Amino acid sequence: MTSQKENPSSAADKLRRLLRNSDIISMAACYDALSAKLVESAGFAATFMSGFGVAATRLGLPDTGLISYGEMLDQGRNICQAVSMPVIGDGDTGFGNEMNVRRTVEGYHQAGFACVMIEDQVMPKRCGHTEGKAVVDRNEALQRIKAAVDAREAGADILIMARTDARATLGLEEAIERCKAFVDAGSDITFLEAPRTEAEMRAYCENVPGDKMANLIEDGKTPLLPIRDLEEMGYTIAVYALTLLNACISGMQKALDCLKRGEKVAGLMDFKSLRQIVDFDAYTAELERYRADK
Repeated sequence: MTSQKENPSSAADKLRRLLRNSDIISMAACYDALSAKLVESAGFAATFMSGFGVAATRLGLPDTGLISYGEMLDQGRNICQAVSMPVIGDGDTGFGNEMNVRRTVEGYHQAGFACVMIEDQVMPKRCGHTEGKAVVDRNEALQRIKAAVDAREAGADILIMARTDARATLGLEEAIERCKAFVDAGSDITFLEAPRTEAEMRAYCENVPGDKMANLIEDGKTPLLPIRDLEEMGYTIAVYALTLLNACISGMQKALDCLKRGEKVAGLMDFKSLRQIVDFDAYTAELERYRADK
């Protein structure tokens, strides 16, 4: 953990307090400012900006390394400004060499993220629950995390989540060894992506110290276990990475099907509720306050 002086209002310290004082932190991942606001209004204490979700909603493209650092940073800045809860940001591979990793960490801190995730895939990377992944060697992976930690220690008040995708190509043992090395290098949280069985998840938790995240994807490679089972294993964060995106797409497809048939779309929220979600009425009230002073 960073030795920086605590700032109670900083996003990073909000997340640190959650990790210290809470049970397992359950998160619904977001992909834009509106979805982040909905996550917060639903009562979640934190959220995760999904790279898959951002690539899908911003570009309409797959999570295969096509989205750039600048696009991810811009999306993340809007998300962080829209909510007061801490946000974990997908930083992919750091978008280049160790100096790119440092710039990514610094940029994500400036955008308002509480934590940035850096992974060990070969660039261009891809979604962790799809085929065709490849990872860099352990030393290169470790240098990425060391560069991220250096950026944190140099003043970027942000937590570092170190992710490995080595399970898919090099096996569970190598993935666990990488996570242990990441902890030794100073990462705050580790994330072993796509373990395939409950036994593998337990082995990760039993052999790697510190805070750990589980990535829960419907129809993904990892068992979709109950939150309390994950907590008992030793996970401290559980993120539902694609649930909101799936629900959004499914809902829009059903609505479009109704509209195409000339039918009324059932189950929509009323216009008053929609205005409240985007703070339209609060905006109008504040504007009227200025006009009253004229």
